[in-house]
Amino acid sequence: MTNNAKGLALTSSGIFIMSLESLFIKYATVSPMVLSFYLGIFIFISMITTLLFKKKEYIKTAFKSSIGILVLCAFIMGCSNIFFISAIKMITVANVVIIFSTSALFSSLIAYLFFREKITKNILYASFFMFVGLFVIFSDKLEFGSIKGNIFALLCTISLSLSFVIMSRYKEINRLLLIAFAGLALSIIAFFLSDDLKIDINNLLIIMFMGLVVSSFSRVLLGTGAKYISAAEMSLLMLIETIMAPIWVWIFLNEIPSIYTFIGGSIIIFTLIINSIYTIKRKQIA
Repeated sequence: MTNNAKGLALTSSGIFIMSLESLFIKYATVSPMVLSFYLGIFIFISMITTLLFKKKEYIKTAFKSSIGILVLCAFIMGCSNIFFISAIKMITVANVVIIFSTSALFSSLIAYLFFREKITKNILYASFFMFVGLFVIFSDKLEFGSIKGNIFALLCTISLSLSFVIMSRYKEINRLLLIAFAGLALSIIAFFLSDDLKIDINNLLIIMFMGLVVSSFSRVLLGTGAKYISAAEMSLLMLIETIMAPIWVWIFLNEIPSIYTFIGGSIIIFTLIINSIYTIKRKQIA
């Protein structure tokens, strides 16, 4: 198996498992902050345990990462997770993951604004159609809670895109340590924003399985696979979550998105497919 094929297999598996997160968030009947607090703890435990099983040289190298950048990126990812969980609790999963699928676009815009990285013409064209899709989704006649949920989904996308840009600029940051710190940041933020952290055993077991298995395992697969594939291939594979997450909640919870989400989502997904295929082919020719 070639490195590219290995990367595609690992990344696809990671994204497929990650698509289950939205279903678990919907299943849990606790508030977003309570869910975030316990989820962050379990992600931290899982990642630190995985790190401790690594060789001593690996651990030493991991802690040589710039601690300031590591903490900053972890905090941003923690905020992104808070926004994601809050959005899932307020609106349909389809709305959240479709808005989330525009992260590649926001990463390009943020990289340009902060680091003056060149934006190619295809990104500009894709940006236009993605914003059209987002406009259609946001133009739905929703209640205040639904509008707030869409805004949370957008804030999640922007903050995560910012963390992607930071990771691409500081490649020495250890991914396992970053995910562990992001879990810790998630718990700390939720602790200060929550009035009550009481939880029953059923919800605790749901969140435990999500944090120790689904979230952690999917991100390890994703982080490992991402080393062997291009950003364009990654963007194309992320559509697995965009498609599968709404399907899981439709099968198990009978959640059906609005016609606005179907129309706006179709524009965004079609744009992502065309842009990713164009980028992959351009690199093959080059």
